[in-house]
Amino acid sequence: MKQINKRENGLINIWMIFTIILAILFIGVAVFAGWAYMNYEEQKTNVENKIAVAETDAKKTQADADEIKFAEREKEPNLEFVGPDDYGRVSFSYPKTWSAYVNKDAVTGGTYEAYFNPIVIPPIVATQRFAIRMTIEARSFDQVVASYNALVKSGKLVASSVSSDGNSGTRLDGSFTADIRGSAVIYKIRDKTLTIRTDANTFADDFNKLIATIKFKQ
Repeated sequence: MKQINKRENGLINIWMIFTIILAILFIGVAVFAGWAYMNYEEQKTNVENKIAVAETDAKKTQADADEIKFAEREKEPNLEFVGPDDYGRVSFSYPKTWSAYVNKDAVTGGTYEAYFNPIVIPPIVATQRFAIRMTIEARSFDQVVASYNALVKSGKLVASSVSSDGNSGTRLDGSFTADIRGSAVIYKIRDKTLTIRTDANTFADDFNKLIATIKFKQ
């Protein structure tokens, strides 16, 4: 009987050990399955978030591109500016979404000044930047160009040749002052000099389109 009891006890112990092992394995599998599921959900959430962010970025990029295209379309058709006859009747096209303001009309002589800027014209002060500023002054072409020689020699401005409607002139690109970085074209008109300048590279494309339409009478 004792031997039978020992065998039974041995079998019971084996089954208990086997059951414990199975339980441990089951718990391990359950824990692993739970971890794997949580990891899957986390990875899924991360992927979904990345997709959502990518979609948002793509929509914003498209919206920005559409806004730029819309803004460019809104500028057309261009308006034409025409200056006084006795100052060469300077003309050029500019965006219809811009405002124009003649600060000095030179009716009694002197310098002619006109300013162009999107929507409104800000106060005419020395430090103010404009999309386009135009002057026709009594100084000679050589004098006006020479006034920028120091900036050209220092490398702050780069000078090059430019032409419009068969007329040759000088183009300047770079920093005119600490606050003004843009481009300008200078032309001789009879005994006067025309300068058209943009005060910010933001308007570089508009400036290049505008100066391509410049016409004047010698």
